[in-house]
Amino acid sequence: MTSVEEQLGSATDAYRRMWSELLPVGRFDASAGYRRHAWTAADAECRTWFAEQAQARGLVYEVDRNGNQWAWYGDPKGEGAIVTGSHLDSVPDGGAYDGPLGVVASFAALDALRERGFTPVRPLAITNFVDEEGARFGVACVGSRLTAGVLTPDQAYALRDASGVRLPDAMAAAGQDPSLIGKDSDRLSRVAAYVELHVEQGRFLATGTAKRGPHAVGVASAIWPHGRWRFDFHGEANHAGTTRLEDRRDPMLTYANTVLAARKKARLHGALATFGKVSVEPNGTNAIASLVRGWLDSRAADEATLTALVEEISVAARERAERDGVRADVVRESYTPVVDFDAPLRDRLAARLGADTPVLPTGAGHDAGILSAVIPTAMLFVRNPTGVSHSPSEYASEADCLAGTAALADVLEDLTCQ
Repeated sequence: MTSVEEQLGSATDAYRRMWSELLPVGRFDASAGYRRHAWTAADAECRTWFAEQAQARGLVYEVDRNGNQWAWYGDPKGEGAIVTGSHLDSVPDGGAYDGPLGVVASFAALDALRERGFTPVRPLAITNFVDEEGARFGVACVGSRLTAGVLTPDQAYALRDASGVRLPDAMAAAGQDPSLIGKDSDRLSRVAAYVELHVEQGRFLATGTAKRGPHAVGVASAIWPHGRWRFDFHGEANHAGTTRLEDRRDPMLTYANTVLAARKKARLHGALATFGKVSVEPNGTNAIASLVRGWLDSRAADEATLTALVEEISVAARERAERDGVRADVVRESYTPVVDFDAPLRDRLAARLGADTPVLPTGAGHDAGILSAVIPTAMLFVRNPTGVSHSPSEYASEADCLAGTAALADVLEDLTCQ
């Protein structure tokens, strides 16, 4: 038995049991990835699992007005609560670790603390924030955005999935009252800090730096600003076999050039730009498209760089559209400014975990980033040996996951017992 397993005690077995229970939920055999999209059957199964974990531990279980799940150790109405957790939904054909690792580790960390007889003076809550990935309705972190007031009820009501189902209708079908959604100031006023554990979506911890070698666990310093933009290219549908090239108004050509322009401009800015989703109308093999709609995900180290990058991509799209006889419209669907995690909380976590603990930024968005606008937040990252994420190949070793769980337990003990 390793020292980490000794530190966790029977929580090690609890971690393994919970992990094995979640692994088959929402797994899509054809890709070996996960399709746990918000307010679907797979999501409901995950939510049932969360409720059962709370019940098995004698925790107070709640679902808030926005559909987020809470499991309380201590008084839910108490002041100065420490909250941990993550999310259980996934991107299309995503990996097993992004989100669920943080929830499983939170329950296991609480198990370890209770076994060692900790005496908290603050309430402790474990959360599952709904629709973090935004895979179904196109906006990430819906549950935490609504709770923080970053997303308004009217904006949420306007969201639709690819089949045209409205978010409130999907919520209602799953048994959640959509008329209640909105900012939850009263709840957040009783939270002193939120700490989220997450698999690293990069290779900083795996490769190390000149000052530090590879490390199993790190502390987040910041989240790059990021957003999603929809590019609509309107052309003219026509016959693929009879329309001369010079007579075409082909939006697919404009879209393709925009994808290449985005890659080039992102490289020049030292930033990131990705067209990862596209829809085509009428979507026929022998038809020139009338509409190509592509979604850009873009991220940069600072907001000025991100703004300049997206503007340059938009200009390139419109210039090419004019040449192709196509109309290009650009709509910003979501945006998250740079997040510098609460410095005292970040430093406290790093000090608790040891002087050699790496502190690193990330380009990925999280509920902790959204909530940072209204409460102190921090994050722990668990090493990802390949850096692959949002893919079935996403992976973290059990030893590193247990190390992350032990680190989270130490942090929660420090925050709740003083």
